[in-house]
Amino acid sequence: MNNFEPGSTKKSIAKVFGHKLKEQAEQDSSFYLFSPDETTSNKLDEIYQATTRAWGVSLPKKKWDLPESPDGRIVELLSENVLFSVMIGHLLSNEPAMMTSYEAFFTIILSQIIQHLKFLEQSEEVSWRPQYPSVNLLSTSTCWRQDHNGFSHQSPMLISSLLDRPGHHVNCFFPVDASSVAPCFDFLMQSKSQVNLVTFNKTDEPIWQTEQEAKQNFETGCSLFEFISNKKDDDTFDYLFVTAGDIATREAVEAIKILRQDLPEMHFGLINISALTYGAIGTTKNPLSQADFNQLFGQSAPISTSFHGYPNTFTDILSNYTDKKRIKGHGFEEQGSTVTPFAMLTMNHASRLHLALDVAAEFDRNDLIEKYQKQLGKYQDYALEHGIDHPELGIDN
Repeated sequence: MNNFEPGSTKKSIAKVFGHKLKEQAEQDSSFYLFSPDETTSNKLDEIYQATTRAWGVSLPKKKWDLPESPDGRIVELLSENVLFSVMIGHLLSNEPAMMTSYEAFFTIILSQIIQHLKFLEQSEEVSWRPQYPSVNLLSTSTCWRQDHNGFSHQSPMLISSLLDRPGHHVNCFFPVDASSVAPCFDFLMQSKSQVNLVTFNKTDEPIWQTEQEAKQNFETGCSLFEFISNKKDDDTFDYLFVTAGDIATREAVEAIKILRQDLPEMHFGLINISALTYGAIGTTKNPLSQADFNQLFGQSAPISTSFHGYPNTFTDILSNYTDKKRIKGHGFEEQGSTVTPFAMLTMNHASRLHLALDVAAEFDRNDLIEKYQKQLGKYQDYALEHGIDHPELGIDN
């Protein structure tokens, strides 16, 4: 990108995924998308330009109906269990597919996913079993942006359930911006005999990386966001922020901007993680080594994490590389309601100001603790009065 400025433009990750789905459906007539009636609401509907919804019943059409035909390759049915079962049959015929759902309802098929993982593990012991196209799950409409559905639609449980299970067949991806989609999608389509869970929001979010930077981040599983980081002369930081997830990363970037104004003498770093697997950063095929972790993360700077899912899921993986006492974890704490986006972050102690409070507390800056707590109160009061977030937060309501 010429004259690229990180964070200056916004784009929906989901819409870019929809474009890639369309391209894949155009290139491969065996490719199917399985979706519990949520292709459009998840902003993946550009695929309708390449194929139709599978539908064989003759009923009067309404003007709002999407294209449908008996040979359509978008299978929509409000049953995750049925869709997953049909998709597995398709994959075991050596033909590719993906499935999408609201994040909170992917857990409906958790036991089926576990059984498929057991099948993959046992298949490795049978010489005549080939490798199969991977199970690729696109998880959107996430816990952080359920502005109208509320607490019932807020759960990142599948991430924790998959990452907690020992094995070498699970990858969890967190594309941080629209630039991250292409390398992620390519991995999904080339992957064999894995379960790949991709979690992202459908709102327009900042683009932080060039295409080349996004590719490098994805290949290694993590990268330093140099545009917001400033090292000391000895190549270390006073404080590190480590993120995984689009909204989680945005909040960390904003936290550093706040801290730069109040603590200009300090050196902050932000490391974004794009992939996690069992016990490690990166993928099953390319986990981050201890030596590479030490080089990037150092061994002494305090760390605040900002994670899409449950805080301990993230901090437990990081603690496999470093002393857990370094780490303060932030993420979804099972607090939710039908509130504004920043109010959701505040309820779960995961906002930019909560991250900034970590630093203020670490360095005994009681004046900043008081300042940030007052700002939180100000934003909460505004949201309660107006039903939207304060304009200076820069969050699309």
